[in-house]
Amino acid sequence: MNTEDRKTGRLQYKGAEIIVKLLERHGITRVSGIPGGASLPIYDALQTSSIEHVLTRHEQGAGFIAQGMARVTGVPGVCLACSGPGATNLVTAVADAHLDSIPLIAITGQVTTNLIGTDAFQETDTYGVMLPITKHNWLVRSAEELLDVIPEAFRIATSGRPGPVSIDVPKDVQQQMVEFDKWPDLGYADPLPQPHADDIEKMCEMLAQASHPLLMIGGGITHSGCAQDLVKFAEQHNIPTVASFMGLGCMPSTHPLFLGMLGMHGARYTNMVLEECDLLIGAGVRFDDRATGKVSQFCPQASVIHIDIDESEIGKIKAPSLAIKADVGATIRECMKKISPMKRQDWYDRVAYLKQHFGLDFSQSHTLFQPYKLLQTLADLTDKQTHVVTDVGQHQMWTSQVFPFQRDRQWISSGGLGTMGFGLPAAIGAALAEPDRMALCISGDGSIMMNIQELATAVEHNLNIKIIIMNNHNLGLVRQQQSLFYGARHHAVKNNSSTNFVALAKAMGAQGYDLAEGDDPMQILKQVLNEEGPCVLNVTISENEMVFPMVAPGASNSEMILEYA
Repeated sequence: MNTEDRKTGRLQYKGAEIIVKLLERHGITRVSGIPGGASLPIYDALQTSSIEHVLTRHEQGAGFIAQGMARVTGVPGVCLACSGPGATNLVTAVADAHLDSIPLIAITGQVTTNLIGTDAFQETDTYGVMLPITKHNWLVRSAEELLDVIPEAFRIATSGRPGPVSIDVPKDVQQQMVEFDKWPDLGYADPLPQPHADDIEKMCEMLAQASHPLLMIGGGITHSGCAQDLVKFAEQHNIPTVASFMGLGCMPSTHPLFLGMLGMHGARYTNMVLEECDLLIGAGVRFDDRATGKVSQFCPQASVIHIDIDESEIGKIKAPSLAIKADVGATIRECMKKISPMKRQDWYDRVAYLKQHFGLDFSQSHTLFQPYKLLQTLADLTDKQTHVVTDVGQHQMWTSQVFPFQRDRQWISSGGLGTMGFGLPAAIGAALAEPDRMALCISGDGSIMMNIQELATAVEHNLNIKIIIMNNHNLGLVRQQQSLFYGARHHAVKNNSSTNFVALAKAMGAQGYDLAEGDDPMQILKQVLNEEGPCVLNVTISENEMVFPMVAPGASNSEMILEYA
């Protein structure tokens, strides 16, 4: 029990109480997790806290729920786990946050300090496991350290390029009582690095000289909060814009300058424009291999300006002609002040021609049992307020190709790690953080099974989540690669024991429907979207459906595969 010493006026709190109190002081209103023996003091302190605890069914679900909250708000998500298997179950969610630059604070219990290193029951070297997949982590040795560690965790998770941190707290440290004079200052993010005047001048000079410039935008635009400035910048200079997977939504898909996603599953014309541009401005991107294809043949005629807040990303994959280590929003705003608007009508017309003649063709998709038609109809029946969350697989790529994203933080998907099982718990996090928005979770019959247990969590909280399962009874994207690159020798991809997702949904307390059961599939789809609380829709699609275009691993973007021969 925390007290104030009447004689000295000093504060007296246990370590666990310090953790909870500092989370409250940092504005955290909700955490996700599962208790265990090594974390019980924290849970005891949570009982009298204003913080809501979301009890998940698996610690990985807790990590992705915290991620979902962070992805839609930009505020660090917090998840809790016990020692040993609880901590290791968090690892995939932490690694996912690391690759997608999501602010996440993972707090784990640990065996008592005298047992560390003895292979005690449920002991794992959580510090060592988390080390390569976090921005920073701590093994806390005294309750007093927590007064520095918790604010520092918030500062590091949100400063510069956001990312996850890990705090491992032994049980005896959680129970230790300490005295201190006052609560520490909050852990605010460091000031963002600003661009140098010389870099802005050089950028403006290169832009003025370019006749075929192209903007490539990534997740850094979202983290910077500069999506509107980005659109103004592109409009000012009439610059066609492509997005990485993580950059979708930063420019409305309906904008005339937006060309869609580049790279492995981008439209053919998008990658053709990359071949012809003479200046590429990479804004908040890391030139991931799925975007660039064979790097030596990526934008072969272009000078490259790379703007990124993380210096380690600059030149790591694509050597830039001009490197600007600064906040991308500040850089764009400064550039707009220094250079006059430019028309570039010839380039605009050329891009429009390529878009018209080499765009994605959805004309062969006629029924709701075909992916593109299903997604286009879902888009028609929802609006930009809807969070669109996916798992990983063909359904994810189809969604990234066709869904008309209109705002940043609308698109929530696992990019860098490509984690099957991400979708449902991330959608739960989104729905918890912003309950007035529908969370539309698009999954496959393979991915959904990875964390299907979290449907019970969604039901418990009666969340506005609609789960669309594209069910081809296969691990579809793996099967596609076997078809294209392994002589159609399909192995270990068929889900021979088909799960009845409608019955499963109902068994867990949700509503469940099958699009094929009934005379009017459109009416069923509308009914699903209008249901209160969680709802699951099974949609059977052909196992022969594939995602095209596609660039083979290691090939250049100019070598796109357009169809299955």
